[in-house]
Amino acid sequence: MYPSDRKYHKEHEWVKVEGNVATIGLSNYAQEALGDIVFVELPEEGTEVKAGDSLGEVESVKSVSPIYAPVSGKVVKANGEVAARPELINEDCYGGGWIAQLDLSEPSQIELLMGADAYEKYVQEM
Repeated sequence: MYPSDRKYHKEHEWVKVEGNVATIGLSNYAQEALGDIVFVELPEEGTEVKAGDSLGEVESVKSVSPIYAPVSGKVVKANGEVAARPELINEDCYGGGWIAQLDLSEPSQIELLMGADAYEKYVQEM
């Protein structure tokens, strides 16, 4: 259910690292809890964020929720396709429904996040 090639944040974002670039998205747990997503506010490219900062917002038929940066870095790309079609997060949260890519400023922060098994246990205990 949770891909093992990613790390997971307690606020339900995932991170996939390739080189020094971290792709960030919402976990399956998050998108199911939100329900039908109707709007996504993305970060601006060039924005510096610290781990725990807001990267934007996601609005569903149920609520508006912040999207948190699980790691620190500079936004190098925001997924404009998700802005145009927010339902991509519901349809493919681990693929085309990613939110943003960061150039990592502190790569060691990845080790502070949960692996897939730990995250699955975390959400089962909620």
